[in-house]
Amino acid sequence: MSAVTPPDLGDLPAGFASTVGWSDAAQERLAHLGERLVEANARMNLVGAATVSAYWRRHVLDSAQLLWYAPQARIWADIGSGGGFPGLVLGALLKDREGARVHLIESIGKKCAFLRAASEALDLPCEVHEARAETLKLKVEAVTARACAPLDRLLGYAQGLLTGGARGLFLKGERVEDEIAVARRSWRFTETVWPSLSDPRGRVLEIAGGVHGRP
Repeated sequence: MSAVTPPDLGDLPAGFASTVGWSDAAQERLAHLGERLVEANARMNLVGAATVSAYWRRHVLDSAQLLWYAPQARIWADIGSGGGFPGLVLGALLKDREGARVHLIESIGKKCAFLRAASEALDLPCEVHEARAETLKLKVEAVTARACAPLDRLLGYAQGLLTGGARGLFLKGERVEDEIAVARRSWRFTETVWPSLSDPRGRVLEIAGGVHGRP
């Protein structure tokens, strides 16, 4: 697989629009999502308060870059959706794509309520599951997560989805190699680590071909 060279993003959100290829309508949806996030974050801890002012790069770009790595995927699962990143952003960008569906998986009820309200208000192709990922049987093309769990635990949550043929694209930090080393004690998998478009310290961890527990 050839390496991805991120283009110059320019000023956000305009420069990002040309990078990912979103529509004016999608940009408007994401702006409204940001407004809902600010309002809800004052009542519950959806994202770090200090990150809200960097909404476009820290949350939108960080989430939307996944479409750069999986441009053909239409059916996604987002494990531990929390405040909706990356799931709601993917839903906003995929809304006009025929057959698109984003499964938002979250076990905390009040966060599920926020996800449902935001998805319904923006008419996104999202389905919220108040459940743990390992209990669900979903057929998806890509599975993702951000700030959900260390990789060894995350692979346990995602194993059923990955074994079913989904491609894993997980947003991780600069210590991802340490997480990979720990996860290899329990799991067999093939990975590729890509640079993040949103933060030079971030990584996109791709898992292809499923995961298997070590005997």
